[in-house]
Amino acid sequence: MEQAVNQGQQFQLVDSHAHIDMPDFNRDRALVVARARQQGVRWILCPLDLCSAESLKNGRQLQEDGGSSIFLAAGVHPHQAGQLNSGHLETLKKLATEKKIVAVGEIGLDFHYNFSAPEKQVEAFRLQLELAAELKLPVIIHSRLAEKRLLELIPPTGFSSRGILHCYTESLTTARKMVERGFLISFSGILTYPRAEDLRETARKLPLDCLLVETDSPYLTPAPEKQAHRRNEPAFVVSTARRLADLHQISLEKLAGITTSNFFSLFKLQK
Repeated sequence: MEQAVNQGQQFQLVDSHAHIDMPDFNRDRALVVARARQQGVRWILCPLDLCSAESLKNGRQLQEDGGSSIFLAAGVHPHQAGQLNSGHLETLKKLATEKKIVAVGEIGLDFHYNFSAPEKQVEAFRLQLELAAELKLPVIIHSRLAEKRLLELIPPTGFSSRGILHCYTESLTTARKMVERGFLISFSGILTYPRAEDLRETARKLPLDCLLVETDSPYLTPAPEKQAHRRNEPAFVVSTARRLADLHQISLEKLAGITTSNFFSLFKLQK
């Protein structure tokens, strides 16, 4: 197993959510992955956009080039819920059957932007949860201003394969309820922002065995890198991990080991 050194400390991290399939990375995708490894970010999970042929193509290339260090998921984001059709679901089934993906996602609800009508979001979420249940795959969920509906919608679908609440920004109560259902809670660079004290309090009160870290690249650059970089990338997940470690009063190495173990346990993967 490769060893990575960062400021004198040896650790290996997972960026549990990075959109490095997006056009933002077309010019330097391989360098982005290399920089991540140099900073101790050994594994990256990239959720693909089923509505984009380019995303699927880039995902295939990432997997070919990155080998065991790149994991893929696929789904229709709530912003695009109105575009979901049977072809997307068939593609999802094919990817799962061929073992190209480890999860369905990102899927979910976003009642802040409402780029798709709420009823379309609910239907797309339900259909993809049902398919994930059939495929026995975990899900990666996006939830914004949608806690109540999120908790209501999952049980009727029969879904019981665990998953991740990614880029978490909602309440401690909902986080705890989802942890009871076997979900992990993933924190992004928002955790490092000056005005995110409520979110830091939520992160502090959650047990370590349910936590993950992510970048949500190219979005949400952590505060330490925000001034110098306009685009987020997986290497920067170290700043979020360091902040999460500080909140739990443990070393970065220990936090890296715990979150990596949480990730591989959820997806039943071998390092």
